[in-house]
Amino acid sequence: MDGQSRFPRQRTSSGDTYRAGQAQGPATGTGTTVSGASAPGCALHHRLHLTLDPADLVAVGAVRHRLRTALSHWGVPELSDTAELLSSELVTNALLHTGKGAVFDAVLGSDSRLRVEVQDGASRLPGRRRDPDAEYATSGRGLLLVEALADSWGVQLRGDGKVTWFELAMP
Repeated sequence: MDGQSRFPRQRTSSGDTYRAGQAQGPATGTGTTVSGASAPGCALHHRLHLTLDPADLVAVGAVRHRLRTALSHWGVPELSDTAELLSSELVTNALLHTGKGAVFDAVLGSDSRLRVEVQDGASRLPGRRRDPDAEYATSGRGLLLVEALADSWGVQLRGDGKVTWFELAMP
């Protein structure tokens, strides 16, 4: 699979709904479906929405690619490198440590501030390694990267799990 078919329903920068496969009509199985694009001034005009299956780590690459494409389309490609890195950290954490799927949302506000949210079904808060040998570990640095590179970030508990988010402002 090429990663595109891993996302049964997605929202892109213009609010279009995509399904894997060839372009077809509005609600017919697979294909690209255009369903009422949002007006340019609308908050949904610059939104990427992806649903990921549990433990589907291959989909992390597709998230990165689609985010880079969206940011370029939205006119803020300079946010791509940092946004991709931090997004892949949050998505990977959600898929690895929760045993559930995840929902990825990236929204570019009218102030050119990017907010990325990753929702998962676990209520356990993420944590950093407290192990003294952690600097030699092959994993466990994701939140350190988010903390160091994001303009702001946090975790919000919800009844059905949590949302881990970060924001990046234009340089």
